[in-house]
Amino acid sequence: MIKWTKQLNAAFGFSFLWLICLIYFTQGFRSFVWTAISYQLKDNIKLSPSASQFVFSIAFFPWSIKPLYGILSDCIPIKGRKRIPYLVIATVLSLVPWFILGLNSTLRDSTWHLMVFLTVQNLGSAMADVVVDAMIAEAVRYDRAKFAGDLQSISWSAMALGGICGSLLGGYALSNLRIDTIFLVFSVLPCIQLLSCYFVEENSVPSKDFPEEPVVRDLHTNGSTLDGNIPLTKKSHSSTTRRKKGKKNAKSRSVNTSKPMILRKGDSLAIKWFHSLKEAIYDLCRAFRQPMILRPMSWFFLAHITVPNLSTVIFYYQTEVLKLEASFLGTVQVVGWLGLMLGIFIYNRYMKYMTLRRILMCAHIGLAFFSLMQVVVVSRKNIAFGISDRVMVLFFSALTDGINQFKFMPFLTLSGQLCPPGIEGTLFALFMSINNLGTTVGSFVGAGLASILNIDSGSFDNLLLGIIIHALCNFIPIAFLFLIPKEATDQLHFCELGYGKANKIGRIYMLNTSVASNLATIEMPLVADILDIDKLQKAVEDMPLEWKKDQAFHPLHQTTDLSPGVHHC
Repeated sequence: MIKWTKQLNAAFGFSFLWLICLIYFTQGFRSFVWTAISYQLKDNIKLSPSASQFVFSIAFFPWSIKPLYGILSDCIPIKGRKRIPYLVIATVLSLVPWFILGLNSTLRDSTWHLMVFLTVQNLGSAMADVVVDAMIAEAVRYDRAKFAGDLQSISWSAMALGGICGSLLGGYALSNLRIDTIFLVFSVLPCIQLLSCYFVEENSVPSKDFPEEPVVRDLHTNGSTLDGNIPLTKKSHSSTTRRKKGKKNAKSRSVNTSKPMILRKGDSLAIKWFHSLKEAIYDLCRAFRQPMILRPMSWFFLAHITVPNLSTVIFYYQTEVLKLEASFLGTVQVVGWLGLMLGIFIYNRYMKYMTLRRILMCAHIGLAFFSLMQVVVVSRKNIAFGISDRVMVLFFSALTDGINQFKFMPFLTLSGQLCPPGIEGTLFALFMSINNLGTTVGSFVGAGLASILNIDSGSFDNLLLGIIIHALCNFIPIAFLFLIPKEATDQLHFCELGYGKANKIGRIYMLNTSVASNLATIEMPLVADILDIDKLQKAVEDMPLEWKKDQAFHPLHQTTDLSPGVHHC
């Protein structure tokens, strides 16, 4: 453990590792203050369950536009730097709202003012999340690629630790501290984060010197220059895409109806930024239009919006009818985190080799079944059998969070495998934003359902009907599983198997975008027959010698997990 820590410290530096851990810990520790927000809306502002859920839906909307922050950070450097300045801005946006709300009771007790400040705070948190992901991706390139899995493990561990600590301390704080004090206490973490940014060095981005003659950029070639210096990854990706999609799709993608851009040396910085943003947005849209990407993401979005989210209504019921204390609800959140980790373990151990459609179908059937357990609590049948409300709530929380991971883990895996080279980070952020937007819309639907059923504070007569509707709605996404192409299922299945049979050859040669693209220019077997090791070995033997000398083929890379760039499998 000590040796491993020293290796990470030597590779990345203490200040970088500290900043990464602090940011992810803060993201998990947010449960400390957001539990207080729930009570602020319920007890002090006296909002109904549907109104509270509406406030939460608006406040968390910034998490649904994460690609925008990534595009801005990639395309518009601030004083020559692309990450730390944006991280400073994000930290300030996260800090100021909590500080103001902690000091000003008038703003804190106003629904609209509170909603605005919470939205700004989430804007900063979402931006910081995107920037720190980009920093990690850049930090593990080339000779430090062997540490990619280590940084991800540290990140998730820090977030889990923050979530557990925030949940436990949040319940205790609500019982012993005032709301304004909780806000001010939480603002300490963004303050430390802001100070930590000062100690992390970032190399300045060299200014691009444009030649005297025009340099033509065709927006319909994935942003690659047409001056003869086309990156190998861009060429490879284009040829691979044409082979995969067939003549019809390749023809439709090759249609160029717009005029090429002309960038001259005398162009203003604003024009260059505009062209850069335009290219990035076009590349993102062009990749997302592909059926292999569009259809699975459409299903995951539908899976959220067709199931009304009644979490805020349940919170009101637990506190007003079941009389559960804030400290116990903090314990419930901790159990939820443990259930989440158990779900990840079960998925990796027993379910990762199942087909994607079957995993998702089983997950939604399980969610529907355990949602009906809420019927037992609301109808008070558990008391008749001698089972306390606390046991039922803890049991339900652990199972629900665990089963949700059966749906979220394949979503993460599939998202990573579908990302084409060059825009992996931004497109992956878009996938996550679609997931977040679906959750937000599902919360709106839940608020609407609660309003229609007249479920209000002190009036939960129709909550039983609402829970039954929620449980039945879990079957709706199953009817749309046809949206997930069979190819996507096979691709996910192969990439999971890649850690086993195909891993002996594939892991070494398919670690990053450039190498995967190099392989793609050969007549390499695709999804249907790539598990044929003989064909894969022959493809490797046919590689040009200079490719085999590439740094990415270093033996150290044999211990690195498959990156999102291996979508060519």
